[in-house]
Parts: sequence; structure tokens; C-alpha cells
Amino acid sequence: MQDLTVRGGPGARVNTELEVKRSRFLTRLVRVESEDAARAVIDAARREHWDARHHTSAFVIGVASPGQVRRSNDDGEPSGTAGMPMLDALTGRGFVDVVAVVTRYFGGVLLGAGGLVRAYSGAVLAAVDRAEAERLVVRRERRQLFELPLPHADAGRVESELRRRGVLVVGIGYGQQAVLRLASTDATAELDGIVAGVTAGEGRMRPAGHEWVDVEPG
Repeated sequence: MQDLTVRGGPGARVNTELEVKRSRFLTRLVRVESEDAARAVIDAARREHWDARHHTSAFVIGVASPGQVRRSNDDGEPSGTAGMPMLDALTGRGFVDVVAVVTRYFGGVLLGAGGLVRAYSGAVLAAVDRAEAERLVVRRERRQLFELPLPHADAGRVESELRRRGVLVVGIGYGQQAVLRLASTDATAELDGIVAGVTAGEGRMRPAGHEWVDVEPG
């Protein structure tokens, strides 16, 4: 399954609202990089909607691996009816490095255990669906990094040409030279050929380790 997350880096957010039998379920789906950041998002929801009855939550930190962190909280709803269904909604759609907080304003009608499970999972899935519909989803992928030093006068043109040819440019630094940071799969020979063509053979890449980067979902 793909490791998907919200486009735009830490703090990027998608909001949705769902009404079920007069109860309002307000969802915020926020990209985070740590458990502390996830808990800060939950605290912010509590402060913003201080008059709501419940602020249930679920988050997934890290790509699918034994070290992945998964947490959920029912926040006063019957055990197993909110946090875990929300977590299942996130993991079932392959989302990582995100926290979902669902704030519920009670509408006076009891939903029952099954109704709560459907409402909370549906609230998270509505946020995921909106993110996908609005092209706000990227895939997290570990790639090899390279640095490409260039004269300042050539950097803009080369960057534009590399992007046009499908090369992932993850950053650019400026010093005595401009330095493009490129992320590649293991097919480095192909990247070498592209760089040589764009720079008329003058560009020389140097390895710069590995990094988790955002790529378009396949």
C-alpha cells in the first residue's frame, strides 16, 4: 500500500463537516511529523471548539514499518466507537504522517455504537476523499539525493528543464554557486543522462545521502 499524506508539508490541513441525525462532526486532517505535533493539533481543536462534547482523534506517524506510531482516542465516546474506526480509516487508505481530529457537537439523538462507528469513520473518509479530489495528496518515498552545483546564471534554466523532464528537484541553495538538490530512484544512470543533456555535459552530480520526499501518487 502507498504511504500517502497531505500535500504541502507539516501543518497542511484539510477540513470537512458531516451531519448525522443533527450531530455535527467537524474533521481536521493535518500533516504532522511527530507525536508531539499531533497532540498539539488535538489541543488546538479543543481550544477552538471548547464548547463541543467530544474531540476524538487518531494519528499515524512514519511510513509502514515496525517503528510506525499509531494512536487513537475515543475522548468520552463508548470504547471502540470513535478513535479506532478513525485510525482504521486512515490506515485503510494508506495515510501516514497525519492526525485526524473529529469534533462532535451532539444533536440530541443517540446514534448507538454502530452509528457512532459509521459516523466517525465516515467523517475521516470524507476528509480523505476531499484531499484526493482536490489533488492534495502525495506519496512519501525514500530516495537517493544528489547535489548539482551550477553557475547562478544557469540555475533557473536548468531547474526548469529538469522538472520538465520529470526530475524531482527538492531544493536549491545559493552560495558561491547555486546547488540544486535532486531526488532519484536507483536508476541513477538515467538521471546522469538527463543532467548531461540539460547542462551540455558540464553538470557533475555528487551523492548527498537519502531522504524521504514527496512524490506524485502513482
